[in-house]
Amino acid sequence: MEVRNYSAVTEFLLVGLSQFPELRLSLSVLCLIMYLIILLGNSLLIIISILDSRLHTPMYFFLGNLSFLDICYTTSWVPTMLVIFLSERKSISFIGCALQMVASLGLGSTECVLLAVMAYDRYVAICNPLRYSIIMNRVLYVHMAAWSWIIGCLFSLLQTVLTMVLPFCGNNIIDHITCEILALLKLVCSDITINILIMTVASILLLMLPLLLIFISYVFILSSILKINSAEGRKKAFSTCSAHLTVVILFYGSALFMYMKPKSKDTKTYDEIIVLFYGVVTPMLNPIIYSLRNKEVKEAVKKVLSKHLHLWKI
Repeated sequence: MEVRNYSAVTEFLLVGLSQFPELRLSLSVLCLIMYLIILLGNSLLIIISILDSRLHTPMYFFLGNLSFLDICYTTSWVPTMLVIFLSERKSISFIGCALQMVASLGLGSTECVLLAVMAYDRYVAICNPLRYSIIMNRVLYVHMAAWSWIIGCLFSLLQTVLTMVLPFCGNNIIDHITCEILALLKLVCSDITINILIMTVASILLLMLPLLLIFISYVFILSSILKINSAEGRKKAFSTCSAHLTVVILFYGSALFMYMKPKSKDTKTYDEIIVLFYGVVTPMLNPIIYSLRNKEVKEAVKKVLSKHLHLWKI
């Protein structure tokens, strides 16, 4: 049997979209603008939810977590991608790649669970409004948010460790714009059955199961809304969950399209652009959706801005 000596991989080369230098430049400018909007919009939403006492509720606590998560998620890979797109340096260290993978996987998984938790919050608020404050007490909603982070991060850590300990046999060219787990597994020169099995289980538990819980929650929510006699009451009840529903459709729509559509070489470029949409556009739209569709947020923004502008004039 032939024995081959392979040098250990110490860095990876990210060559996604390298055949389209003009596209990379355009995407860099666009992503930089959207990244700045993400930082500004989500930071503003977090600050507003802290400063305005009217927003000290489970819904806005979860929303603050979602905003913080979006900032961390985009920060885990967008700056690195911009450096690679705009410079001659195409490499990322082995440790840097592992950290990027564990962060993006963990935060993406956490968002799936967090969106399901937020759906349950809306279910209790609309279907059981009289007992809402008793059911969604501070201890419960803090624990729900904490376990969303813990579950997402544990699954991410497990998948990342099981991937990075595999032999890459000197192959370090990742045909992708980030250290995406599927792109890395293509470089492995040993059996990846266990990795695929764990990824499948994780996809069911962290993608499909939360989606099922969200669907069931909204079936009950819709049923309760339809039982409300007045049109104004139905409109008011639906407005409390319309922003969350829009975010769910954006997040899961792009995620399911990206991971479940048939793969082919001809669509690889489009797949990488979809990754950008999934990773940048959705976090950018989240604070905009919640601001435009939520009267309380708009009033809180006006109140905080007017207060600070008044102090600044003084």
